[in-house]
Amino acid sequence: MSTNPETAVAEPVAEGGRNFRLLADIPLRLSVEVGSAALRLSELMELSEGGVVELDRQAHELLDIMVNGTLVAKGEVVTVNGRFGIRVVEIVNADARLAGLERRN
Repeated sequence: MSTNPETAVAEPVAEGGRNFRLLADIPLRLSVEVGSAALRLSELMELSEGGVVELDRQAHELLDIMVNGTLVAKGEVVTVNGRFGIRVVEIVNADARLAGLERRN
């Protein structure tokens, strides 16, 4: 390592950039949770086409955006060229991520 302060600072940044490029290629699963419901097996078996399951979320609430099962953001449904999409409205902090995990259990 060089004793030049500019070089000493630049080397870790360059190393971090190289590490980020390695991580950037890791595939992740992004999913959106509209809501959930707890059912008994008998209730599930009684479901038929056209049946409705009431979810635990109000229609006006933002949806949970999950990455590999971890809450990372909140968003709303949009359509893009006839397909569903999700607009990110809020990035959640670590405390909200933990609360989201507790709510799903």
